This record gives sequence, structure tokens and C-alpha cells, in this order.
Amino acid sequence: MSRCDQGYLCAVCGAEVAEITDSELYLAYVLGEVGVDELLNRPDRHLSCAAERAQYIVDPAFAPVVCEGWFDKRTLDASFVAEEERRVTRGWRRLQEVVRRGLPIGEYPL
Repeated sequence: MSRCDQGYLCAVCGAEVAEITDSELYLAYVLGEVGVDELLNRPDRHLSCAAERAQYIVDPAFAPVVCEGWFDKRTLDASFVAEEERRVTRGWRRLQEVVRRGLPIGEYPL
């Protein structure tokens, strides 16, 4: 995960997104929201800098994130929130798995 010798820079905080397990872009790829050909051209963010998505990751290994404002899941439809929690948590777990298992990038998506 590098552009030259430096990894992706977070579009929010400007720091390097050093691990794909902390990458909103790669989570979107695992979820089928972006194609492999888009990985080098799209901006990335740390999951902690992408609260509107990270709030849906519900796993003991992931520190809960609160998203204030319009996209705060506490203000949204309960059935939508439950589905998003299931979907995004599943994608996040898959992202952890592909790194742990050393799978090729083509096998990342769910």
C-alpha cells in the first residue's frame, strides 16, 4: 500500500494511513464500493477520521467511534443502522483477515 515510498495520506488529518487495516479506502474496496482500479486514484482516510463509516464497526477489537451531526447513527432508522453495522463490521473483519492471511488483493472483496 504505497505511492512511491510513502503510503496514502489521510484526506482529513494529513498523516500517513500506514496500514490497510486502518484504511477507509480499502474497507470500501472490501465492501465492493470501489474497484481495484480506483485504489491508486482515490483519497484515503484513517477509519478514526471517517466517523460516518467507522461508527458502524461493532467489534471488541475496534474502539467505538461516535459520529456527531447529520450522519450520527443514533438519530437514524434502527433497521438501517442494524444492517449497516452488520455489513460494515463484516467488511472490517474481512479486511483484518486478508491482511492476517496474506491474501492477494483480488481476493479482498466480500
